[in-house]
Amino acid sequence: MHKNFTVHDLPITERPRERLLKLGPQALSGQELLAVIIGRGIPGKSVLTISQELLCRFGNVKAVNEATVTQLCEIKGIGSATAALIKACFEIAERGKLDSEPKKYDIKNPQAVVKILRASLKDKAKEHFKLVILDSRNKIIAITNVSIGTLNANLAHPREIFKDAITHNAAAVILVHNHPSGDPEPSEDDIKLTKQLKQAGKILGIEVLDHLIITDRKYHSFKEKGLLS
Repeated sequence: MHKNFTVHDLPITERPRERLLKLGPQALSGQELLAVIIGRGIPGKSVLTISQELLCRFGNVKAVNEATVTQLCEIKGIGSATAALIKACFEIAERGKLDSEPKKYDIKNPQAVVKILRASLKDKAKEHFKLVILDSRNKIIAITNVSIGTLNANLAHPREIFKDAITHNAAAVILVHNHPSGDPEPSEDDIKLTKQLKQAGKILGIEVLDHLIITDRKYHSFKEKGLLS
């Protein structure tokens, strides 16, 4: 009777977890790294097979990162707990791209914000809307994730945006989102939303200092372009 292949059929030195411990994570392929996160296979299906199916289904590690929990669970061998673990690992990696102490930054120009946030927005397949929350001295209090939209439209409601600002006793905020298309020019929706948030900020006593649209190589600053008046 044919025996189903498992990781334990590999020599110890070739098993993903042991390779990571000996050589470091940088030595592992995307398939092997996913296998380490997933941990174990299921009857008739090894963990390496499951991680290979993930990559085949979504195309690459970046696309696995962008997949929803529901989409991940469509792969046999990945339940909700494993899907949650995968999402958590990717989120930790994303947060690690941010400066370890962003509160040290004194926000004097758009380039400073771009420097802090570009890595966390780079290569995203959807629009991610973030809020940079500042005190009265323009020091960063917090950077929060407001919403994740679609390829064509972001989902950011003024109520959700200013909820975070109020919670942190903000004096001012900077709006930031990415354009996956690579074109930093604002859409009509971007301009409309910015005007709404500017007016809402005036009512609440929280100044909207800028709205930045960041791409892999460029950025657009509403303040620099005179679009915040």
